[in-house]
Amino acid sequence: MVPQTLSPENFEERVVWFAITRTYLFYLFGALYVVAPVIAWILFAVVVMRAFSENPEERPQIPVAIWVWIIAMLVMLLALIVGHVSYGLGVGKLIKSTIGWAKGWALLAIFPLIGCLNIRPALIYRAAMVVCLHTILLLPVFVFAWAAGLPQQVYVSPLKAIGGPGPEFFSLNLYEIDPGSGTPRWRLFTPWAPAVGFVANVYFVFALRERDARWKAIGIIGCILMVLMSQSRLALVALVTVGMITFFLSRISRPWVLFLASGASTAAGIAGVWIVNFVSNFWEAFRSARAGSTRVREALGRIAVERWRNEAPIWGHGIVERGPHLVEYMPIGSHHSWYGLLFVKGIVGFFALAIPMAWGFLDLIVKAQSTPVARAGLAIMLILFLYTFGENLEILSYLFWPALVVVGCAHCRKPENHELPTESVADSRA
Repeated sequence: MVPQTLSPENFEERVVWFAITRTYLFYLFGALYVVAPVIAWILFAVVVMRAFSENPEERPQIPVAIWVWIIAMLVMLLALIVGHVSYGLGVGKLIKSTIGWAKGWALLAIFPLIGCLNIRPALIYRAAMVVCLHTILLLPVFVFAWAAGLPQQVYVSPLKAIGGPGPEFFSLNLYEIDPGSGTPRWRLFTPWAPAVGFVANVYFVFALRERDARWKAIGIIGCILMVLMSQSRLALVALVTVGMITFFLSRISRPWVLFLASGASTAAGIAGVWIVNFVSNFWEAFRSARAGSTRVREALGRIAVERWRNEAPIWGHGIVERGPHLVEYMPIGSHHSWYGLLFVKGIVGFFALAIPMAWGFLDLIVKAQSTPVARAGLAIMLILFLYTFGENLEILSYLFWPALVVVGCAHCRKPENHELPTESVADSRA
């Protein structure tokens, strides 16, 4: 089989292709955290210019689901402003936090909007496979660094002066040692090891949509290696469950799926006690696998909810605060998007994420019944939802932004392959 050649065909595709395939090059210079916001706002300007184009065919068609994301992220900005004003944090911190919003939460709306441009999902899939290939080739280097006892951190890029959540976003790390187990973990081009599992799950979705068999194999192998190297419990759970859930949700309109679901519900009712015990035992094993991490995460959540409820229930505290020694001085609400939103942006921020996620999820379920790219978007939304319970999405949006572009393409019902102007019958049955 002759491998399918994919190359950028316009400005936006060249920008996206260059940014994804040079992931490790940008990481080498500590520039990954900077690149994503820059290309986001550049391509946002392209969207605005195309929207006012005299040629109707060049104007992007923006679906309702993406408008919901745009409005919701503007509400996030409003909550940020109100929180700063309410606590008298000053103009300096307000400006700094607004810049942080432009590099974080705003990207959750901008990149899906960019998906309305003439960008082929197949190009994004292939670019991600290139990153997987680079990971496989560089794997011996990272393993050797640990085996040879080389320093964990090589250097921190001067680009940290631009500002960000922490120096780990600008550092070159060869490996890390888990403080609880003493075993090595690899963060690769991400700020911490679990984030590698996050990216790997997104790229795994892309690998399953890749049409070239060799690139598909490279992507699957690379993603599995990244999940194993991250030693992330959530990454393993997502890798196993997301595909199965997506398979059934994307075929929920078909009679055989409804028939199977009715049978499964009957069986679940009969074996209810066994299922409850199994889930309970699995959850306890999941928590005890990294008991120290679980303890800190749960304590951070309790502190965030308690202070949100008693101090700032509507608009939140405006900024992140460091926690006490009990949680190893980690930021309150970190490691959990919902707790973090409640603490920083209150119930307003909580619903500013919940509403667009729910809207987008339901929209993609409907479209996934007939559109292959919508199935990829649905899988991505499931991954994002799972990771809201283990990460702060806005902090890592600079890593999983290709997934957000695919979600935008999915809402627009774009063909996955440039050679197929419309979805084929075979794909609609896949």
